[in-house]
Amino acid sequence: MPNTSSHTSPLLILAPSDKEAALLVEHVGIPHIKHLRIADATGLRAALREPPWGGLLYLHGLYGLTASAALKIVQELEFDLPFIIITPPAEEKEAVQAMRAGAHDVVSLDRLDRLAPAVEREMREARHRTDHRAALDMLKESEARFRTLTDNLPDMVFHLHRNAEGHYRFLYLSTGCHRLFGIKQIEILASAKKFFDAIEPDDRHDLESHLAESAATQSPLDWKGRMRGRNRGKWIYLRSTPQQNNRGDITWQGIATDITRTQEIEEELRSSREQLSELSSHTETVREEERERIARDIHDEQGSILVRLKIEASLLIAKLPATLPLLREKALSIEKLLDQAMTTTSRIARELRPGILKEFGLAAAIESLAEDFSQHCHIVCRVQCDNNLDPDADTSLALFRIVQEALTNVAKHSGASLVFVRMKRL
Repeated sequence: MPNTSSHTSPLLILAPSDKEAALLVEHVGIPHIKHLRIADATGLRAALREPPWGGLLYLHGLYGLTASAALKIVQELEFDLPFIIITPPAEEKEAVQAMRAGAHDVVSLDRLDRLAPAVEREMREARHRTDHRAALDMLKESEARFRTLTDNLPDMVFHLHRNAEGHYRFLYLSTGCHRLFGIKQIEILASAKKFFDAIEPDDRHDLESHLAESAATQSPLDWKGRMRGRNRGKWIYLRSTPQQNNRGDITWQGIATDITRTQEIEEELRSSREQLSELSSHTETVREEERERIARDIHDEQGSILVRLKIEASLLIAKLPATLPLLREKALSIEKLLDQAMTTTSRIARELRPGILKEFGLAAAIESLAEDFSQHCHIVCRVQCDNNLDPDADTSLALFRIVQEALTNVAKHSGASLVFVRMKRL
């Protein structure tokens, strides 16, 4: 139990008489100090229950309560009081026994000049002990809160140490260690090798490299890897910050987390993206094949029909007599419409599947597309392409479609009078 920590705390004085007690107070020499004289064990027990007390002075010669008995009572009640015995020079045997039992000092009656320094010293030491116990209690409370917190985490809180020779050992592990690794804390605390052996060999080398880099650069450790053995397939993630002392030792304080489910989700997402990419590629291939088929049908069938109609119209115009000017004019109008239809059909076929792209390359196809755009939309379109453009067929087609879609959007939404297309290899 704690006691007072002030110079003005009262002294308990065990003395045969008030006169002798007053003599001790006089020699203590502390201004305004209070004191209470006790003469027996009952009085001592009662007085000790009314703290705070600064110290206890025992004057030899108190009948019915020896120094050892008084000290025993103080110790039973768990008071940390400076216990100083004042004894005649010839009566030191009992004082020596009390000192062995825990009394703090003995002052001879012929050396009362030592009493005041002894009281000051022992009261100061008592205050130090009280402060130390309070600090220890606070530390224990803080450690208890920390352990309660870490033990309730599903993850593992760790404190890893590496000495200047490069040897690792764990200074602390939370109970999450067993949940994460299936290994008892005491086993890994006894040997850090148990921890490293639980990781896949390739990933273990990667972890050691990350630890070495973190130690060399004093940068945070940020690592994830797979486990082996009965935990095969489980992923863990380590995050911690290094600290280095003047001896070259490194410590990492951090947390280890089970990220298996996160990795599975990432793998599923990666697989889904790959499947979507494959589906998109397949869809685009099918679309291009369909465009090519439609373009071929337009060019071969519709184009042939339009050419035959053009020929028939020309023959009809040639045979019409000059006496039928209105009919001749109508035939010429039909021929002109056929020319427009043939031009439009040719343009649509080129847009669906630009044959010039295969024959002459991307730059020529873009220039042809720009020319068709200008004629059809009446918007000036200028093209500048580098000579070193030589992508593969799929990339060329994709770039052609991008430019084609961009020009379509310009025609629909921009209201522009000039379009500039610039293509270069970066």
